[in-house]
Amino acid sequence: MGTLVIEAAESSGALITARHALDQNREVFAVPGSILSPGSRGTNSLIQRLEAKPVHKHEDILEELNLSFVGAQIEMAALFPANDDESKVLFHLSQEPTHIDEVIRGSGMTISVVSSLLAMMELRGLVRQVGGMNYVRV
Repeated sequence: MGTLVIEAAESSGALITARHALDQNREVFAVPGSILSPGSRGTNSLIQRLEAKPVHKHEDILEELNLSFVGAQIEMAALFPANDDESKVLFHLSQEPTHIDEVIRGSGMTISVVSSLLAMMELRGLVRQVGGMNYVRV
């Protein structure tokens, strides 16, 4: 989606990469550097020519690319079943403890499949084991 140039002299490969990114209509970002540093002349020049947006912190890039909410979206996606099998397992669970054998009977899946699904769903925070091989929805 974009290219970040951290440091670039006036004739560096990083400027060639930035040029290719611009040619492909991608965003170019640059970390401003000291005006006295030869290693910052290329990045400062990109910013001065308005070919790159200055970056002071990673949030600048996320905001510019409209990615500020990606972390929250990933967290929310983890709260939903990943596939039909997980949906079947969740269908047979509630806030009341349900024994794994009931889930196996109700879902028609094997013990190994249900067991591994419950383990993965517990890691993702969808279900919780409450003892005695009983599970509840979280």
